[in-house]
Amino acid sequence: MDQKQYFFAVDLGATSGRTIIGCIDEGQFHLEEVTRFPNNLIEQGGHFYWDIYALYFEIIRGLKEVARRGLEITSIGIDTWGVDFVMIGDDGAILRNPRAYRDPITFDAMDDYLQHIISRKEVYDITGIQLMNFNSIFQLYAMKREGNSAMKYAQKILFVPDALSWMLTGNEVCEYTIASTSQLLDPRTKQLDERLLASLGLTRSKFGKMVYPGTVIGVLTDEVQKMTGLGPVPVIAVAGHDTGSAVAAVPAKDEKFAYLSSGTWSLMGIETKDAIINDLSYERNFTNEGGIEGTTRFLKNICGMWLYERCRKEWPEEVRRLSHPELQGSAMQVEAFRSIINPDDAQFANPVSMIAAIQQYCRNSNQPIPETPAEICRCIFDSLALRYKQVFQWMQEFAPFKLEVLHIIGGGSLNKYLNQFTANATGATVLAGPQEGTAIGNIMLQAKAAHLVNNIWEMRQIIANSLELVKYEPVDEEIWNQAFDKYLRITNKK
Repeated sequence: MDQKQYFFAVDLGATSGRTIIGCIDEGQFHLEEVTRFPNNLIEQGGHFYWDIYALYFEIIRGLKEVARRGLEITSIGIDTWGVDFVMIGDDGAILRNPRAYRDPITFDAMDDYLQHIISRKEVYDITGIQLMNFNSIFQLYAMKREGNSAMKYAQKILFVPDALSWMLTGNEVCEYTIASTSQLLDPRTKQLDERLLASLGLTRSKFGKMVYPGTVIGVLTDEVQKMTGLGPVPVIAVAGHDTGSAVAAVPAKDEKFAYLSSGTWSLMGIETKDAIINDLSYERNFTNEGGIEGTTRFLKNICGMWLYERCRKEWPEEVRRLSHPELQGSAMQVEAFRSIINPDDAQFANPVSMIAAIQQYCRNSNQPIPETPAEICRCIFDSLALRYKQVFQWMQEFAPFKLEVLHIIGGGSLNKYLNQFTANATGATVLAGPQEGTAIGNIMLQAKAAHLVNNIWEMRQIIANSLELVKYEPVDEEIWNQAFDKYLRITNKK
């Protein structure tokens, strides 16, 4: 009889979601995807929403499939993207589908809040969070400003992974890592800040009880048990923020590493014991998010493959039919550093046409205009690697130790061209993998809750034993240093 313990991970991103079964056997982890599904933005009435019921349906579908296979699962864990939240009424019903972080209502909300409510420096000093217009604090301010009825009548506000856990268990919690993305949490006290809440007309009672990764939220309700055919399976608070789970899965041997979670967004950071909040971190707009075992993820958000993904949707069908390696391979035949952009320029946040936005940036900075898909792709890859170099240099200034290696995790860990460019630009040894970092971290945290592993370093050793990482060593460093000087001149960052 199979004595292994199986864990069910729900991993939801901003474009798609998956349910995954995982286990640990003889010092190695094993994963199997159960279901995969889209996570579609809904545009209606000038706003963008997530379909929270569709996501719940897909979780139930995955659990039904597990029951059909006759697998006995030890627990369930849910991770999602950050900052977004669900409003619950006093009758226990969801008041409406949650707004998505790309909703245009936030475009001017941050500047308005920081000008009229609490200053930019004060908000950063309290939270240590990178100031971005879609952070929860500015979403809530925008909703308050518009007289949003869901906010007006909300009895509870639950971040997305907590809302889905509530739908499964009936218990309301506020998981620490996902709450830390909101710009409402003080990383020193590890609690939501009363002054920031009051500035929005909210009280602490509007949010669930603060819990940390590894906490049992509750067991499946009778209703969910009946629908799925499962018993009272516990739902565990993993690192509810997907990057928190992904960083937990970095197969590092010691603390002297930086990580790059590479996907639609790129997040480059280090893992520290305490938050780093000072004038320099404020000037450079770094963020302090919650990690597991009391650590802090000191990082910077970088606009990653969003640029490439948006351009790909605009290219003609014959280009879209090309595989990623084919298209990216053609970009390698194009002149290097011909056109350079700052990937984090505001004009790339959500333009009507990403191609037109890139071309206009190059036009405004008196550079050659990239025209072909290969030229545009090369521009994006060169620029991302140079931006990574800039942030990596900054990171080394903040780190209390020498950064000996850069771990690239997530879907971008398969991008061999960008990985090599990143090694060349940063001058660091790059180790790529795992691709499924978020799901692995989710499952490992469930295994820790089940006492199969003791701590983060034991988790990371199991992950390292289970993978063959791809190593990239830097080459052509002088050429990349010269390109970096050009990048600094163009982006006015020197």
